[in-house]
Amino acid sequence: MNYKMMGRFLAQILFLEGLFLLPPLLISLYLGETAAVTGFACTLALIAGLCLLLFPICKGAPSAFHATEGMVCVAMSWIVLSLVGCLPFWVSREIPHFIDAFFEIVSGFTTTGASILSQVEAMSKGLLYWRSFSHWVGGMGVLVFLLAIVPSGGTGFTMHLLRAESPGPSVGKLVPRMRKTAAILYMIYVALTVLNIIFLLFGGMSAFEAVCTAFGTAGTGGFSIRSDSLAGCSPYLQNVTTVFMLLFGINFSCYYLLLIGQFKSVFRDEELRLYLGIVLGSVALIAWNIRGLYAGFGETLRHAAFQVSSIITTTGFATTDFDLWPSFSKTILLCLMVVGACAGSTGGGIKVARLLLLLKSTRRNISQMLHPRKVLLVRNNDQVVDEKVLANTNAYLAAYVIILFISFMVVSLDGFSTGTNFSAILCCFNNIGPGLEAVGPTCNFSGFSVLSKLVLIFDMLLGRLEIFPLLVLFSPQTWRGR
Repeated sequence: MNYKMMGRFLAQILFLEGLFLLPPLLISLYLGETAAVTGFACTLALIAGLCLLLFPICKGAPSAFHATEGMVCVAMSWIVLSLVGCLPFWVSREIPHFIDAFFEIVSGFTTTGASILSQVEAMSKGLLYWRSFSHWVGGMGVLVFLLAIVPSGGTGFTMHLLRAESPGPSVGKLVPRMRKTAAILYMIYVALTVLNIIFLLFGGMSAFEAVCTAFGTAGTGGFSIRSDSLAGCSPYLQNVTTVFMLLFGINFSCYYLLLIGQFKSVFRDEELRLYLGIVLGSVALIAWNIRGLYAGFGETLRHAAFQVSSIITTTGFATTDFDLWPSFSKTILLCLMVVGACAGSTGGGIKVARLLLLLKSTRRNISQMLHPRKVLLVRNNDQVVDEKVLANTNAYLAAYVIILFISFMVVSLDGFSTGTNFSAILCCFNNIGPGLEAVGPTCNFSGFSVLSKLVLIFDMLLGRLEIFPLLVLFSPQTWRGR
């Protein structure tokens, strides 16, 4: 294990988090929010102390950096970021219990959007900004951001970290250098976020609310600065958010291909077509099922499209209490929670790319049963899929199901209904936010016990890091040497 390299990287991550804390600190200073200022100041002092300790100790780290170090480094970084990032909430006493503060910031960084707050408006503006910004930086990945601005730390450093943090069954390069790939991804991300803010401002939102809403939309996180999410917003603002949620759920490689003029490659992308097909089909079915619940067809279609967009991209915003919808519509939403958005997007879930590979792999297995001697390959976008990618996809699915049911059993100790417990696990594991019944869009997660909250926190991290980096961190084999 290259401990010095890992320590230096953790110091860089903490330093970056300190920079991210400066804007909310300035907001709180400007508005005279004394408790929030104290929380941010104490956190920055701790970060400064840790950085001054780690940088000298980890000086002169070896350049070799392998896949194991990459996964451990990613998992440790997200845990440390969350432990430090929750301190402003806790120190300011705006969230008086540490586990609740930890739950809230993990939900932010993992872009889950599940909250323990019942009165969001009561929180200070500086902390509301930090809460929403955690979505934005967690959406594309704080490590990807660091890789985009910091020179490579050694052989394999950038590639292993990007592979460990980026969502999807495989990670490819947009350009030959991985650092440049990270920079391109973030430039597209920033451009779409700014465009989203502009459209929200045209709809009459205040600058502060537009920025916070855009952060939640871009990171597909769902934290709102209102208790009713976007239910009180105008139809224009709801429609704008619907469109941008769908845009952020698309693989960012598609945007790069559009920028360089490869339009045919985008239109032929099988994952994109399946993603859009699922969205359109789900909207049509739900709109048909909930007809009569709203004033007219336009309002019905708007709510159906918004909730489908919010759930499949794992954003978690809401314009209506979909827990009151018929069972058929709620079942569709539960299925969309599992599917999630495209690989290489800011969305969660198992990803449409994995669903596509599982469907193709199943079809191949059926064909091989009928024709045992026939050699069949799985292709995606006219390219042969590596058997290792298929094996990793199957391993991911197996781990997903096992963790899902173990978590479900533990959370069930709290005594809530089966629907509440199962949807709570689904929406945390898939980084969605609102579930059904007691954790529906008008409720929160404050009623769960400390044990259940810790399980849900673990599930949020597992879902954001796609399971294996976090499991590697807790595997005894990781620490026995190479």
